[in-house]
Amino acid sequence: MLIVGRGYQHASALEGALKIKEISYIHSEGVQAGELKHGVLALVDENLPIVAFATQDSFSPKVNSAVQQITARNGRPIIICTEGDKMLDRTKASAMIEVPETVDCLQGLINIVPLQMMGYYLSVVAGNDPDRPRNLAKSVTVE
Repeated sequence: MLIVGRGYQHASALEGALKIKEISYIHSEGVQAGELKHGVLALVDENLPIVAFATQDSFSPKVNSAVQQITARNGRPIIICTEGDKMLDRTKASAMIEVPETVDCLQGLINIVPLQMMGYYLSVVAGNDPDRPRNLAKSVTVE
């Protein structure tokens, strides 16, 4: 699974990828939207699950360009966008998840919720217990 973000949303992409890996055991990778051309774009096709953070901020044009690159290669991304966004081509997305808009530096707190829910439901559907991920220490004990 590929999760794409830029600026503050790159941190959201990394965190979302981590949560999905930890509880659903699906390999996921968070990448900068501007670095899509460096290797990762070769993986894009109609079978690769992709999530793109495309909320309105100063990086919107660059993220929208990355989404266009993905859809030009038959990718069908799930796009997390700002409520009422009219800039994105909804016909090429497999789904649009609208989130409320806030200031750039806080947008990631809102944007990460759909990915946390996605990780949870992917885990449940696979028959895993999301509250007890394997191989993760919740606390460190020293004997």
